[in-house]
Amino acid sequence: MSTSLEVLFAPAEFAALPQRDLSQTTCVVFDVLRATSTMITALANGAVEIIPVAEIAEALAIRAERPDVLLAGERNGLRIRAEQTGGIDFDLGNSPREFTPGKVRGRTIVMTTTNGTRALRACAGARHVLIASFLNLGAVAAHLTRAQPEHLLLVCSGTVDQAALEDALAAGALCDLLWADYVAGTVADSALLARDLYRLKQDDLLGAVQQARNGRRLSAIPELRDDIPVCLQRDTLAVVAKLTSEGTVRKVTAASCQ
Repeated sequence: MSTSLEVLFAPAEFAALPQRDLSQTTCVVFDVLRATSTMITALANGAVEIIPVAEIAEALAIRAERPDVLLAGERNGLRIRAEQTGGIDFDLGNSPREFTPGKVRGRTIVMTTTNGTRALRACAGARHVLIASFLNLGAVAAHLTRAQPEHLLLVCSGTVDQAALEDALAAGALCDLLWADYVAGTVADSALLARDLYRLKQDDLLGAVQQARNGRRLSAIPELRDDIPVCLQRDTLAVVAKLTSEGTVRKVTAASCQ
């Protein structure tokens, strides 16, 4: 079997994915600060599914049809409030620390996230789309080792129109875990770059991310700065999640193990 491993670092790269044939490709999407970390936390704490949307208006339209859903999302780091929506406070922001079992167990969550949603939608033509973070990196690696996808594409959501260091580090960490499975095939320079970056920074991930754009932004908001070390914890959640054909994010079950 001829294998390939590639990393996309920035939105301009994943924006071109709809023009590629991804029918035999498994995509893994990272948005470490904070969307994919929060999605994985929510599912680990009992949420049924997450509906990712890009705009506040999309989330409000779903709430109008399904009053039982929880609304989650942020603008400028902070939970969306009534003055931004025309009268409806969102139930949750985008901090994984908010998504406790008491709040999310048994619930469907509509989450508005710009880059994360764009990345997920760009991968819609892939055979499988997995959601990853540092929190579930080992579980994702184990799942991929069992599934043995021929073509593996790691997609970093980035921030606005730029690459995000924390996403590149997480992608590099996954490359490092899976290197032996793919090194005999076609390994793109982007995968080599990501792996080397992770190996260079792995002893002080927190220090590296605190210097990066998203790290600086969250550090400047007192109530959110603790999200950074939380999102950089390694292998605290044994959850594998996928994008379904309906566009929702759910746990991978034994019946859909690939």
